[in-house]
Amino acid sequence: MNQLIGVDLGGSAIKLGRFSEAGALLAELPVPTPQPAMPGAVTTAIVEAVQQLDPERLADRVGVGHPGPSDADGRVARIAINLPGWRDVPLADWLEPLLERRVTLANDANCALIGEHWLGAAREARDVLLLTLGTGVGGAVLLDGQLFTGHRGAAAEPGLIGIDPDGPACNSGNRGSLEAFCSRRGFDRLSSVDPAELCRRADAGDADALAVWQSYGRLLGIGVSSLLYVFTPELVLIGGGLSGASAHVLPAVWSEVEQRVQAVSREGLTIRRCSLGNGAGRLGAARLALERLGPGLG
Repeated sequence: MNQLIGVDLGGSAIKLGRFSEAGALLAELPVPTPQPAMPGAVTTAIVEAVQQLDPERLADRVGVGHPGPSDADGRVARIAINLPGWRDVPLADWLEPLLERRVTLANDANCALIGEHWLGAAREARDVLLLTLGTGVGGAVLLDGQLFTGHRGAAAEPGLIGIDPDGPACNSGNRGSLEAFCSRRGFDRLSSVDPAELCRRADAGDADALAVWQSYGRLLGIGVSSLLYVFTPELVLIGGGLSGASAHVLPAVWSEVEQRVQAVSREGLTIRRCSLGNGAGRLGAARLALERLGPGLG
């Protein structure tokens, strides 16, 4: 039973994968996230999906990435500002007796970064900032090859930094946060066109579409610039659904960075899109299960 299950809990879908200890994907399963995504309903959905993914019980360790910080022990989902009812949810304690498998939890963006560092775009890097652009703006930080989670596990929520004191309200309680501008809801304030369609139009050279992505990239670049002064990473990775337009967004991000950040704080910097796509989170969750829960029982 030397296999692992990684679970990536999102606002609209729960993505699961069964992996070898070397990270090879052996089976995968996406299921809809219950609506409303209350903790009990989500727990039931994860249990049913794991049973469907691994009916022969080939995996005995499960990693779960969830939107928001977990406690330092990887047992409790502390809060998820974009999911209802998620505050200090002992998800690992709920799942273990139902799954009869060991479980560990982590922030979903932390899982994505671990996945990219293991087998993706950050394999050769030691200091990395990741931003995930989707329902919210998640993030994670790797310093000297180790996840930075800070005091009691709640650090590295870069999407919640403020970039405009008079900006739109954020579910975190902040105003004008990076998430308020660069999440899907923030994007919808820039354009009523679906992002995928707007990306297709930009690919075809449509000037209006290109202008929207430039505006979006400028806002993202303002946030990235502040974060560079704190972490001075060698690599910034952009992931999540809105990263599909990175070819149109990153030039504007770079323009802001070059204007706002001193050369010494961006020396040797690379900014690029994640390479593992939507699979990074479940892969990283499986990797954390391997690291935290030790060897398999089989």
